[in-house]
Amino acid sequence: MKYLLWLLKAAIFFTLFAFALNNQQDATVHFFFGTQWRAPLVLVVLTAFAAGLVTGVLGMVPRWWKHRAAARQAQEQLSLRERQAPLPPQPAPTNDSASPHGI
Repeated sequence: MKYLLWLLKAAIFFTLFAFALNNQQDATVHFFFGTQWRAPLVLVVLTAFAAGLVTGVLGMVPRWWKHRAAARQAQEQLSLRERQAPLPPQPAPTNDSASPHGI
């Protein structure tokens, strides 16, 4: 199974590498106010992908903070309850040598 995963990763890598080699011609990206950017097509695609990742992560940060705060509050409440509640009495162990496993 490990070799199959490595083979899959190698196939994905070589496919993307071939894509990069086949798309070396320049592409022009037109921005606002007449500005433009000329770069190889693979660099334009990689930049768009990275910008999408950054946008997605930044969109998730507030929710991550909210969930971390809720988890921290729940952990504090749990530790407060453990400190306030006394431990229940433990039953005394029995020495029943006839059945060592309780069966």
